[in-house]
Amino acid sequence: MSGILDGKRILITGVLMESSIAFHAAKVAQEQGAEVILTAFPRPTLTERIARKLPKPAKVIELDVTNQEHLDRLADLVRVELGSLDGVVHSIGFAPQDALGGNFLNTPFESVATAMHVSAFSLKSLAMACKPLMSEGGSIVGLTFDAQYAWPQYDWMGPAKAALEATSRYLARDLGKDGLRCNLISAGPLRSMAAKSIPGFEELADVWNTRAPLAWDMNDPEPAGRSIVALLSDFFPRTTGEIIHVDSGVHMMGA
Repeated sequence: MSGILDGKRILITGVLMESSIAFHAAKVAQEQGAEVILTAFPRPTLTERIARKLPKPAKVIELDVTNQEHLDRLADLVRVELGSLDGVVHSIGFAPQDALGGNFLNTPFESVATAMHVSAFSLKSLAMACKPLMSEGGSIVGLTFDAQYAWPQYDWMGPAKAALEATSRYLARDLGKDGLRCNLISAGPLRSMAAKSIPGFEELADVWNTRAPLAWDMNDPEPAGRSIVALLSDFFPRTTGEIIHVDSGVHMMGA
């Protein structure tokens, strides 16, 4: 039986652990017929080890999205492996510890700038680095955490995600003429590597225990991974600049 990504070539960032949303996006993408290439930073060897748990082998390329040299060489490295791309997954986010955990009013600009560069501006950087490989159009999918609200402990990652969401809309506007779609998945909280870096994560996640209309499992990243694959497929051919929530409905609850 054919899959919804048969014949497609997909680049996926952010595979750090088996619990990563990006890992499950890669796994489902392969199961649905895609050829997948991964990027990693700062430890490509870690990603190579995790990649062995995927259904099929996947090449890992070192990519620091804040390093212009890495970005400039990306298209050539991917072209050697896959020839071209049909889709890109942006699963990258980082904020220094002093930008999280209730320190919002005291965080220095240098830490805010780092959070914005890695977590938001990198979506544009990655899209432009991959654009030469997507001459036939394609799909760019990123990951956000609903930036409509001020979440406990999340602090400057909140504004960074708001910037990411705005960046996605502007990319959708400017890349549409090239047949490129840009959308985001807004997933609920998961016990991932990113979650471990947020002091007081359990306080934030507890919202889902009381407000989610559908049961939410913080140990199950596969629903978010499946949603990414759906957006990479041809089943959303005229959807761009959108944020799709995969959060068991918490985003629409008033109380």
